[in-house]
Amino acid sequence: MSDHITLVGNIVGDLEQRTTRGGGPVAAFRLAVGERRFDREKGEWVDGHTNFYAISVFGDLGAHALRSFQKGERVILSGRLRLREWETESKRGVSADVVADAIGHDLRWGVSVFQRAAKPQQTAEPAPRDERDGGGWTVPGAPLEAPAVIADRGTEPARSELVVGAGELGGVEVPADAAPF
Repeated sequence: MSDHITLVGNIVGDLEQRTTRGGGPVAAFRLAVGERRFDREKGEWVDGHTNFYAISVFGDLGAHALRSFQKGERVILSGRLRLREWETESKRGVSADVVADAIGHDLRWGVSVFQRAAKPQQTAEPAPRDERDGGGWTVPGAPLEAPAVIADRGTEPARSELVVGAGELGGVEVPADAAPF
């Protein structure tokens, strides 16, 4: 059984690139999560206990982690915790392993720049249109025929900021406060 956990800590050591049996990418590293508090008597910050976690990041998320993170960087991650008992000839212990579901830089200590990863090229033909309703709706994932364009409204505030290009929607204005989904 595994438990859901969120950790904020520093990457210890360099990230290791590994592969699954099926050839998929895995990023592996250790994360130090420490306690820090202000000691009023001394008038300074003091470090408390530090826990170390073995982190595994699979698939595309792992490949992106290998390109994005370095030793010493502070990250936030969410994942599944599994405590694993181990034993050697001379000692025994428990290891805290986490499989990350999401990971990113901790922006309290710096800035980060997001760069969307390129999607793999599709060789299949686009999905056919759904002709059953006759309303012009497309099958999910099919390309749109009329691209949206941003209207140039200058500096005056306007209720609608997005104008859909002429096409099946016929130039309908969408309010700026409308949710995309």
